[in-house]
Amino acid sequence: MQYIYKPTGVCSSQMTFEIEGDKLSDICIEGGCSGNSKGICALIKGDNIDTIIHKLSGIPCRNRKTSCPDQIALALKLYKEKRNM
Repeated sequence: MQYIYKPTGVCSSQMTFEIEGDKLSDICIEGGCSGNSKGICALIKGDNIDTIIHKLSGIPCRNRKTSCPDQIALALKLYKEKRNM
């Protein structure tokens, strides 16, 4: 299933997730720090959604209260909430 998320408070403008069951099969981040985004995406592909949320929640970027990794976690939390409705 494809899930599109518009992050806030970060440089990236859109995150597109491909989710199969409880696993992240692919992710594409538009905008932001290209190398960091590609690295994060490579590290979390194939992981369980709950594991990703646990690892990435609460990570700040510079003087911001959020970051692209934190926004990934938030997006997956929202996805789970919508899926369970």
